[in-house]
Amino acid sequence: MTSEGEQASRQPTEEELRAAYEAEIKKVRVEHILLEQIVTLINIGRRRTGLSPGTEDERDPDQVRLAVESVRALLPLVEQAAPEQVAPIREALSQLQLAYVRIGGQQPAATADQAAEPQPEAPKSEEPGPAQRSGRLWVPGQ
Repeated sequence: MTSEGEQASRQPTEEELRAAYEAEIKKVRVEHILLEQIVTLINIGRRRTGLSPGTEDERDPDQVRLAVESVRALLPLVEQAAPEQVAPIREALSQLQLAYVRIGGQQPAATADQAAEPQPEAPKSEEPGPAQRSGRLWVPGQ
């Protein structure tokens, strides 16, 4: 018979670790992972703006732009899976977009060929357009 002290000090077996891992995996929901990834993208994006003290040497507008676009792409999924989280994510995304503009980030200018191409007419239906459906914000220069 082992005492409590001996049980507490021994390392769990591989089988015990595997069982504990399986028990935790059963609790995980995809929307939790989705939200964690969005939070990570926003936090890394903020760091890459170089606006926080101590992060000046990390400034990378391309990384900030990628973080913004990634969150934008995931936002429709959040609207479906965790609608109560949409408002704080949009607020954080808006702040990240403003920081991106503040550091001089901008989308590459259109080439002469692209500028000369006629733009398709906007749909005239009563349904919201893709920007309204996705919750994307307009940012000057993009």
